[in-house]
Amino acid sequence: MNPLNISPQGRSFLNRRDFLKTTGGALGSLGLLSLLGQDQLLAAGSGKSPIRPKINSANPYAPRPGHFPAKAKQVLVVYCPGGVSHVDTFDYKPDLWKFNGQKPPGIPAVTFEGPTGNIAKPFWDFKARGKSGKMVSDLVPHLGELSDELCFIHSMKSGTSAHPQGENFFNTGFTVEGHPSRGAWISYALGTENQNLPAFVAINDPRGKPRSAKNNWGSGFLPAAYQGTDFSASALPANLNLPKSISKGSEKNTNDLLKFLNEKHMEQFPEDSNLAARVATYELAGRMQMSIPEVSNIDAEPQYILDQYGANSSNKTKNEYARNCILARRLLEQGVRVVELYNGANTPNGINNWDSHSNIKKTHQAQADIMDQPTAALIKDMQDRGMLDDVLVVWCTEFGRMPFLQANGTGRDHNQSAFTCFMAGAGVKKGFSYGSSDNWGFKGADKPVEIYDFNATILHLMGLDHERLSYYHNGIEARLTNVHGHVVKDLLA
Repeated sequence: MNPLNISPQGRSFLNRRDFLKTTGGALGSLGLLSLLGQDQLLAAGSGKSPIRPKINSANPYAPRPGHFPAKAKQVLVVYCPGGVSHVDTFDYKPDLWKFNGQKPPGIPAVTFEGPTGNIAKPFWDFKARGKSGKMVSDLVPHLGELSDELCFIHSMKSGTSAHPQGENFFNTGFTVEGHPSRGAWISYALGTENQNLPAFVAINDPRGKPRSAKNNWGSGFLPAAYQGTDFSASALPANLNLPKSISKGSEKNTNDLLKFLNEKHMEQFPEDSNLAARVATYELAGRMQMSIPEVSNIDAEPQYILDQYGANSSNKTKNEYARNCILARRLLEQGVRVVELYNGANTPNGINNWDSHSNIKKTHQAQADIMDQPTAALIKDMQDRGMLDDVLVVWCTEFGRMPFLQANGTGRDHNQSAFTCFMAGAGVKKGFSYGSSDNWGFKGADKPVEIYDFNATILHLMGLDHERLSYYHNGIEARLTNVHGHVVKDLLA
């Protein structure tokens, strides 16, 4: 090889002394980065240094302070998989009546699932609600009655129009799987007040799980202790039920003995944090055997509460979803940090979520009949009990739907460019609307809110700086909002 054909940098490696000096320095730098990463001392990508939660490895669920005083101590997320049509619920657009049946300029010929049809007015009438006069559809009349308590965001936009990726993006900040969910980040940072219950609970739709299933409440690369515990009012984990032959007193004595033996064992291995975390998880499971049956006893509620939620409905799914809503309130009352409540499931036997590519009038109505009354009752019940002073309520969906029909003339396609979510309770304004979509609800027009901004705002209300809440993974300081996101301060009370 002719040395003249090699770059100056390459020729320097032909000198043994320069080669050893350069590679030695590089290897030393890699070693330093590895040590800093293990000790969680690398700076976050924003240029701000991470603020680490001080976690006791023997009790990963212990309550911890946030980065600054929080407006909210707990969060309830009501998630509606499938893509709720904003133009048929909360985003009133008079031009949809004006241009009904037409195809104005600027409407694409093809969207996510194929050719487009014409502009279609909402399938339900809108009415002015509350003192604010907020226009809300008859599809969700019970939530409409609470409009003076809600903080609407009409300029939401997502980075994807596919359901699994959309769920991942909304709940983990990334379209691909394997990243921690929002609830996992919060429970990792803050722990929980009630040591007999999980920090994070995911209550699934009675009909099943959403498209991305457990990834919506998974811990990703965070320690497994911070993943959501998955159950519902009608489907408690089977291993929480004591055998009839074992009394509660006997179970408690057994757990006390096991705790004593575990503590003695950990005294021999004080540096094994994995062992300590595993023991803590088993101990929590033991305590849950005592606490979960009590907190999940929905039949102990007074009759007027069951009626208020619709828990005695002739609609079996509504009945079960209403009981899930009551369970959510009871868990929050007991100090669970994060509760996520799902309305809609991915099932093989038909549309059981908000995805409405055909016959949207039938499919959206069926979902709203299940979701509207129990969800509104949950918010109102918490308000009456004073819980909204401490609990942030978030109602959301992965994207909206188009203001025009698909070629079949009965359904609306996915719309990632404009949709509506709302918040209520601790730290947010009441009877407030932020941002807007365009005249047809097709694209965002004013004050766009990305998913990153939405999640950054939730963390902020929980007393967490989204730029400093990070975890060293694969050579970077990973976080819920990636390298994006701004707190939407205009929403804050």
